[in-house]
Amino acid sequence: MSHRHLFSTMNLLRRSILVGVSTLSACVASEVRAADTFSFVEPTEVCFGKSSAVPLPEWVRHTTIYEVNVRQYSREGTFAAIEADLPRIRDLGVGTLWFMPIHPIGEENRKGTRGSYYAVRDYGAVNPEFGTAADFRRLVQKAHALGLRVILDWVANHTAWDHVWMKTHPEYYWRDRDGRPVPPLGFDWTDVVQLDFRNRDLWRAQIGALTTWIREFDVDGFRFDYATGVPTAFWDEMSAQLRAMRPDVFLLAEAQVPQHQLRAFHASYSFDMMHATNAIAQGREPAGHIDDVLAQYQVHFPRGAVFMHYTTNHDENSWQGTVFERLGGGVRAFAVVSFMLDGVPLIYNGQEAGLDKRLEFFERDPIAWRAHPLAEFYRTLTALRRDHPALATGAAFERIPTTKNGAIYGLVREAGGRRVAALVNLTARDVAFDAAHPALAGTWREAFRGDRIESTGTLRLQLRSWEYRVLVSGP
Repeated sequence: MSHRHLFSTMNLLRRSILVGVSTLSACVASEVRAADTFSFVEPTEVCFGKSSAVPLPEWVRHTTIYEVNVRQYSREGTFAAIEADLPRIRDLGVGTLWFMPIHPIGEENRKGTRGSYYAVRDYGAVNPEFGTAADFRRLVQKAHALGLRVILDWVANHTAWDHVWMKTHPEYYWRDRDGRPVPPLGFDWTDVVQLDFRNRDLWRAQIGALTTWIREFDVDGFRFDYATGVPTAFWDEMSAQLRAMRPDVFLLAEAQVPQHQLRAFHASYSFDMMHATNAIAQGREPAGHIDDVLAQYQVHFPRGAVFMHYTTNHDENSWQGTVFERLGGGVRAFAVVSFMLDGVPLIYNGQEAGLDKRLEFFERDPIAWRAHPLAEFYRTLTALRRDHPALATGAAFERIPTTKNGAIYGLVREAGGRRVAALVNLTARDVAFDAAHPALAGTWREAFRGDRIESTGTLRLQLRSWEYRVLVSGP
């Protein structure tokens, strides 16, 4: 989904979260309703207290997700080219490959020369531009052999105008008063047409298509595009059936809707954290704004909710700007924060090569791969995420107080008596400060520089602009 179309929907969701809530008990529906349109945005709930989130599959707790844009990944733009590069991706230290939609792209009302991945013409086939079904099956098998998991992008809310269902099941589509199918309202998604989730036969067709990719291609999960636009009741049913079929399947929502994590999804997008990252980097908010977002998540979402944290993805890169445009000198600093926060971190393909251009969305525009210092930087972060118990999803998290909380973000994670602490300067100026927390006491190794630090529970540091320290407990 393109981010240029996302903000109006997300703002509606924020308003529905914040207005009309009279109590903070488990899953209290807001009084705010979406506009009277076919584009479904249900009342947002506050899920606080007794409610628990869907338990996360164990294999996800130490994984880093790597988003693969097949069209732009290589000059060939094929599954075979990615398969050949799997050892390098594995050596980067990521554990899960998320493939943007691999299905055939609609030709009717197509945008640009190649069209949008998110205008799906057939849920059961692969885009011939990328290769064959056999090519993708072999890619998944090779990834699994290297210890990598694979999740697919799934577009449930809408299809291309020339999707096979338009002929075989026209009743699956929402129609206006004149009986004509229509694109989703409120966006410029003129290349797609809205599905009608009031039709339970559509539910069965969607779920059946999903199960095929698990059964025949052995994928490990799905990332669901624009999950906000589809009723939670459908997601709940879909999740129950997929998890019965494969108990360790991973389901990620491109949404920030609290009730999604009660019975449907294992993780949600951290849209507000991404927006906070941009605001802090651009000097519009202090470092402590991160805590504002974390508090919002704690209040709105069920206990144990999980978020995917990121500094860029295909939407951000193409529509809002590269990380260098948006974050300036703070590219590494905010990446550190995204890995240190409790959740699941994401790397977009090319970040490790210093991707500094906005990739075209509807055309071929291959990544310019090159050796870059960011590759070793990300290898350090992914190794910590993979190997250290304190960075597992769900490990304890506490803020480290400093004398410059407006500029410095400090935190400590702990599990099994082992700790990781981070102190990050989120400004473009040098900052001297003191930090204090009982968990800081002991001997530390700095993860990037390797030097040892002794602390009795307090530290006096000076960090240059955008500088950071990531401390690992032990000798």
